[in-house]
Amino acid sequence: MGAREETDSIDRDLPTWTRDMVDVDPGVEAARQRIGRLARMFTRSLEQVASEEGLSVADWEALSVIVRAGGRCTPTALARALRLTSGTVSTRLNRLLQAGLITLGTTDTDGRSRPVSVTDEGFARWQRATARRTRSERQIFDELTVDEIDSLNDLLRPLLHRYEAALGTAARHDLTGQPRPES
Repeated sequence: MGAREETDSIDRDLPTWTRDMVDVDPGVEAARQRIGRLARMFTRSLEQVASEEGLSVADWEALSVIVRAGGRCTPTALARALRLTSGTVSTRLNRLLQAGLITLGTTDTDGRSRPVSVTDEGFARWQRATARRTRSERQIFDELTVDEIDSLNDLLRPLLHRYEAALGTAARHDLTGQPRPES
């Protein structure tokens, strides 16, 4: 696999950034900048797709947790999965409820254990947004061969492992502590 001829904004900007930096490894700085910019661009893409489906990214993440928990979970499980306060979760659930994307179950205890369930419309909107997101990402990664994507993953895996070992894992919107439904 040979080097590509394309240049990007990092190639253009790196010499200016690193000129006055002390103890900087230009290769590490370039890789860090590329990962950061790609992360921000993925976020921008998520925002665009969510907006096209009438969702915020935050509401889409909440729907994702509920869907991946088998279509039903408690606000407490949602807060834990998204690492949010109960007040923030209540705000998101209220928006989803008003949009007809979830329903509230009944319980004899307080609202934190009152299960929420995704509606048919909520599931359909989540599926459309998720399909649109994966198509968009696939188009971006079409620039790479399957072998290059495998190599990229092989390179990123130990970096993520090291950061997770040092800092803990980032919030995973698809982890609720409940078993996943069988596919």
